[in-house]
Amino acid sequence: MIERLRQLILERSFKYSDTPKFRLVCGEISRFYFNCKPTTLSPEGQYLIGRLVFDAIKDKDVQAIGGLTLGADPIACAVANESFRQGRPIEAFVVRKKLKDHGIVAKIEGNIEKGNRVIVVDDVVTTGQSTIQAIKAARENGLEVTGVVVLVDREEMNGRQNIRQHVDDFVALVTASDILRLYRAA
Repeated sequence: MIERLRQLILERSFKYSDTPKFRLVCGEISRFYFNCKPTTLSPEGQYLIGRLVFDAIKDKDVQAIGGLTLGADPIACAVANESFRQGRPIEAFVVRKKLKDHGIVAKIEGNIEKGNRVIVVDDVVTTGQSTIQAIKAARENGLEVTGVVVLVDREEMNGRQNIRQHVDDFVALVTASDILRLYRAA
């Protein structure tokens, strides 16, 4: 299952150039780029991600999973769906980038309560800043963040290490090294 997910990411979400040309969110220029939405929003990607992430967290005694919108949303929903299918429901939640200006003003949306144990997810980690932003928002809203699961760790700019300053339990389903090996073998 993990091999198929890696292949799907390579086919749909990975771009490479011999010369650095891809501007990352952090402002750096890189030879490779991951846009995981074509994978995370696809039916097969949702199935694979839901199964793999649920398998990684099913014994962690958590009530919810989510992260910063937009990258985390399809991952959290895929896991919530899979958890329900397996008879062990885990709620999905969304961390807004900014507070909405109408209705119930909330930074976090979902069927969650203060004190819930949660996993924060993200699609791609480079510096870890969006994941850390989600961790901080969850904690500020009374949630207990017990771990982080990411779809792709770029293995650059200390992303994993930066996140581990906020939470010990960090899992990456796929690394940039995994995808670069597949790319070079193709």
